[in-house]
Amino acid sequence: MSQTSRMILACVAAASVIAPVYGDQKKLTNDEHRELLRGLTAEYATAKVPLPRSKKALNLQTNGAFDTQEWTAANKQYGLAARLGDLVQVTKVEIQKDAIILEINGGMRAKGAWKDHISIGMGGPGAMNPINGGNPTNAPGGTTLALRFNEPIGEITSADVKKMLKPVLDFNQQSAIEQYAETLPPEVKKAVAEKRVITGMDRDQVILAVGKPLRKDRETIDGVETEDWIYGTPPGKVMFVTFQGAKVVKVKETYAGLGGTIADTPKQQ
Repeated sequence: MSQTSRMILACVAAASVIAPVYGDQKKLTNDEHRELLRGLTAEYATAKVPLPRSKKALNLQTNGAFDTQEWTAANKQYGLAARLGDLVQVTKVEIQKDAIILEINGGMRAKGAWKDHISIGMGGPGAMNPINGGNPTNAPGGTTLALRFNEPIGEITSADVKKMLKPVLDFNQQSAIEQYAETLPPEVKKAVAEKRVITGMDRDQVILAVGKPLRKDRETIDGVETEDWIYGTPPGKVMFVTFQGAKVVKVKETYAGLGGTIADTPKQQ
């Protein structure tokens, strides 16, 4: 069995785990689900109202309304996660049948300074550095928000969700990661803007372009170690981004069926 076939079968197994999620979301396609995760995870926003810390998710309606008594009680019990004007980060996204759960600044589970526990790769393979080195955030803690639709979510994009969150979180500001993107070489900057991966990118640039992978696989052949980042789940497109050292050396897209059927797409870099 080829390396690609083994990876596809692994993706099939992963798909069986998340299949119930898609089953509940009859109107939200797999691509829309992935776009929501990609467009919301690790995004920065400015708090437009004080955000209390809370063990359970604070409810927020799609029109921006929330229960002030609930939020006030949480603030009195646990204190603030973010003050008016603080910069916060969405550190985890969970999509349910009729709600989108957003973990902010690591949630209540974060101990100490939340930003010291969030890292992105910088430099060599496997290297991870805290993001707060270039991040001006001074939010004191973390919390969780539940954007309630009160009906099946249906067709929606991350941009739509950000508009719904605008009364509470303003995403229309240049984040530290966006500032980093401005320093990229023109061809990489263009690929990031188009959400594409090209050869020569490093790990940070791939994450900027398409987000974090579903899984990673390492293999050593003839003394050469490679690492594959795998995006997508069967049935549908699956992309393999192959690193050798710190750089992408190959990008390959395939179509995988649930039964493991593989068909290479014509586009390969």
